[in-house]
Amino acid sequence: MLLFNPKKYQDRNYPDERSKEIMVKTIEWFENKGLKKLNEDYHAREFTYDFAEFIKREKIFETLFLPEGYGDKGQYYSTYRMFEFSEICGFYGMAYWYLYHVSTLGLDPVFLGDNEAFKHKAVEKLKENPLCAFGLSEKDHGADIYSSSMKLYPCEDGTYVARGTKYYIGNGNEAGIVTVFGKIDGSEEYVFFAVDSKHEKYECIQNVIDAQNYVAEFALHDYPITDDLILSRGPKAWDDMLNTINICKFNIGSGAIGIVTHSLYESLNHAAHRTLYGKAVTEFPHVKRLFLDSYCRLAAMKLFGLRATDYMRCASKDDKRYLLYNPIMKMKVAIQGEVVHEMIWDIIAAKGFEKDNYFNQAVFDLRGFPKLEGTRHVNMALIVKLIPSYMFNPGEFPEIPKMNGAQNDDYLFEQGRTRGYAKIQFHDFRTTYATKNLPNIEIFKEQIKAYEEYLMVSGMELKDQMMNAFDYLLCVGEIFTLVAYGQLIIESAAIEKIDDDLLDQIFDFMVRDFSQFGLELYGNGISTKPQQDACLKMIKRPVVDDEKFERILKEQVYALIDTYEMNP
Repeated sequence: MLLFNPKKYQDRNYPDERSKEIMVKTIEWFENKGLKKLNEDYHAREFTYDFAEFIKREKIFETLFLPEGYGDKGQYYSTYRMFEFSEICGFYGMAYWYLYHVSTLGLDPVFLGDNEAFKHKAVEKLKENPLCAFGLSEKDHGADIYSSSMKLYPCEDGTYVARGTKYYIGNGNEAGIVTVFGKIDGSEEYVFFAVDSKHEKYECIQNVIDAQNYVAEFALHDYPITDDLILSRGPKAWDDMLNTINICKFNIGSGAIGIVTHSLYESLNHAAHRTLYGKAVTEFPHVKRLFLDSYCRLAAMKLFGLRATDYMRCASKDDKRYLLYNPIMKMKVAIQGEVVHEMIWDIIAAKGFEKDNYFNQAVFDLRGFPKLEGTRHVNMALIVKLIPSYMFNPGEFPEIPKMNGAQNDDYLFEQGRTRGYAKIQFHDFRTTYATKNLPNIEIFKEQIKAYEEYLMVSGMELKDQMMNAFDYLLCVGEIFTLVAYGQLIIESAAIEKIDDDLLDQIFDFMVRDFSQFGLELYGNGISTKPQQDACLKMIKRPVVDDEKFERILKEQVYALIDTYEMNP
């Protein structure tokens, strides 16, 4: 079973009992809390203190967050189990996922940093208070992280005082460790340092949003900082900031997968037991299409995420492929989550507004996911830099298996300088696509060839077009993203033993999406005549197979009806 189902928990073959124990206990905690209390707390904007207490009692973050060499014997950091925990948290609510997500964001600068003594201190602080926060954003600067107004002011005795404010900082109300990014006053030198939200010189000003999760504005008023609290400085601090985001934005895709999965169960159950005009809602042709398309898109999200996890875990100084798959996980998967949610909302309609179901909170919360840790535009601007190397300059890499073992994800905490991004190489995507000759995959391959032709006829002009028109960059990047997305879906389908029916049906929507972006690119006013000709070749029609459609709908989609309903 590909989709997560708490009532039929599928063992993910962890190498140790502790990993599975965390997942099972977390599911049990949420199910014991029940949907009624979950919704009451959500609508009351009740901060998730109960979840934080559960995390502390079960020592969950001590297991999930700490790399090898810290914490208990046998401790290791695994993106594989982080994926599942993130998915579970998303499945039960954005506020719980957010508490987890911003805690790992807040802790990672410690273990990326140079302060070995504070790393061991952080392990002890995590036992007392598992909540952490990442103090990066500022109200006046937004995404302009170059212009930090948070400063460390040197004192005569060699210490510092910190002054300044941070804005939009999750867990900023309760975090025991708040890692703060700023500058040394009188210089342009960046610095990362740690503070405690309960210190008298720390002021939590407000929750800047009206929600259950706490997104703080805080101020430091001459907060005393010694070298013991400085994590990194100079270029290293800058790199640690970006590398923290590299690690943690992966959570956004897995959280979105969890949210949409829960909503899909609710929608299927509702539609199956509702009769209109003398027939079950699930028998209406448009509903069947929407459910099948939703299921295929969600399956694709999960397949991509599972395989992208392997590339996060195998990363090294010679293998940085994760730096493409990671922003796709953050951006593409999260946006696909929105697409799926809109489809199933079209099915259940007004039911989606009701306060006693999960769907009503997901409607609002899911829309925020693609906007976290860099907007769609920021991530796409990164992704398009990799088009030349991915499409035309493949490298040689050993085959990567499913990586669900107990190895520590060493490189994530040793990423080093954030340079040479455009020079990253990838294994040849054509080799992966050649392993399958299913009807819709064959059409998709033709579209890829048309895209290659488009890139070739564009030449150096394409760079100027993308720099001067962000809508053009987005469209070019969306098509490129589809190529990489499909590649990892095919790889993942082989590992997860997904049947060819489902895989080919996934590429039904992939062909349609490719055509949509090709048409949009064709219609853009700055496309040249040779570019337009190549774009027209991208517009294809998927193979229609009514028997396959009905078979997948019955055996895989409608088979999920009544298999999950959250405890009341």
